[in-house]
Amino acid sequence: MKKDKILWVDDEIELLRPYIIFLEERNYEVLTAESGQDALDFCKEQHFDIIFLDENMPGLSGLETLLRIKEFDPNVPIVMITKSEEENIMNMAIGNKIADYLIKPVNPNQILLSLKKNIHKNDIISEQKTENYRSDFSKIGMQINESLTFGQWAEVYKKLVYWDLELSETNNDMSDLLSMQKTEANSTFVKFVKKHYASWFENSETRPILSPDLFKKKVFPLLDNGEKVFFILIDNFRLDQWKLIRDKVITPYFSVVDEDVYCSILPTATQYARNAIFSGLMPLQLQQHFPQLWIDEEGEEDKNQNEEKLIKSQIDRFRKKYTFSYRKVNNSQFGEKMVTMLPKILENDLNVCILNFVDMLSHARTDSQMIRELAENEKDYRDLTLSWFERSFVKTLFQYLAKSKVKVIITTDHGAVSINNPIKIVGNKNTNVNLRYKVDKSLTYNEKEVFSIKQPAKFGLTSQSINTQYVFATSNDFFAYPNNFNYYANYYRGTLQHGGISMEEMIVPFVVLSGK
Repeated sequence: MKKDKILWVDDEIELLRPYIIFLEERNYEVLTAESGQDALDFCKEQHFDIIFLDENMPGLSGLETLLRIKEFDPNVPIVMITKSEEENIMNMAIGNKIADYLIKPVNPNQILLSLKKNIHKNDIISEQKTENYRSDFSKIGMQINESLTFGQWAEVYKKLVYWDLELSETNNDMSDLLSMQKTEANSTFVKFVKKHYASWFENSETRPILSPDLFKKKVFPLLDNGEKVFFILIDNFRLDQWKLIRDKVITPYFSVVDEDVYCSILPTATQYARNAIFSGLMPLQLQQHFPQLWIDEEGEEDKNQNEEKLIKSQIDRFRKKYTFSYRKVNNSQFGEKMVTMLPKILENDLNVCILNFVDMLSHARTDSQMIRELAENEKDYRDLTLSWFERSFVKTLFQYLAKSKVKVIITTDHGAVSINNPIKIVGNKNTNVNLRYKVDKSLTYNEKEVFSIKQPAKFGLTSQSINTQYVFATSNDFFAYPNNFNYYANYYRGTLQHGGISMEEMIVPFVVLSGK
């Protein structure tokens, strides 16, 4: 086993012999130096895992030695040891990025603590997280196998997201176990949806909040209370992505007033879910009441081209007098232009802004080999999302909104799931191309592998003919036609898709923020 290598620099090094023996007995390799120059010579010849550096030495002082070492080994952790408690010395040491600051006389436990913080921190954190997840694993497993409500399923999914984020930041062997548990949870969640989804349209008062309920139950109450609302819908935005940007981008500027989730309708696809949000109606109701604003699957036009009109129709239907604006941001240039217009935009009671980057990234991950390599796994995909939030106009947007007297809503129309298991389906040339759901009057498939809806009207969905049916892929399955089955199975395996039934697609964030 490789020993961690320590350099201890002190002009009275012989007085520290007991410390050195103490460390060597704990399997550390300790080299000593009696001057700053000797320390520099050692550091030029070899790398140390940590350096203990006396501040007060003749010749090169501790601070001078610190600066010189950092020039050619900027990442080595250096612990400053001093008799002085003068604030300016502490400030200079901290300003030069010391790893720790110890006051003489130092006891052995302080040395051990410093070693653990600076050398073994990641290993200790990883071990502790592994132990904590092992402990939570059985609890989550028991919850999964209980008869859960949607709210309880949301809590299970939040726990799984939490552990996904925690374990992805450490080197551990628990990722396979977590992946297995997520798969088990999704399989059971699918059974829950199959059993209860239809009943949600029989009694709208007892169902979870669905896409068409958002404005009525979440947005209008804020506006009725006199608040101005900036409504940001991030297309294809998952709960794990929200959790990551919350801590890194949002909380420095905002207080979280309400951190909730809601359930996206089926199909979990933009043309259905987002139109339901903005109209406050299920697709069938929308088609019946506003046929000019609904575009069927077979239509070649943009299925979401009438969103502004849908928002107005919902405001008018509830007899609200709010002024509102609507913007869809597809590129940075338009986003930056929108930021410059914020003083005027914020005069409205309600401002709706759609951000398409995350959805574009998801699709690019399918179509671009380079993006696949950059976002090879879920963690990398989240990190790319975070990078965009930190470096694009969106950060400036949030900074400005935090200083304004508005409530900011962040939500989405649906999430996406990583697909791995191809299943066969047969349609005709007019069948839609989505990998997670199919709509047609003639579809051939294995009933046991899917969730099928043969009476769309009962589920608030439109029909092109009396025989129209909807078929949904579940968990991490996806549809592939028998022709060239292996080619398409390999091409799409591991990509992120939406339209079907999974926790990732259906349990999505709805957050209300207030500037600090």
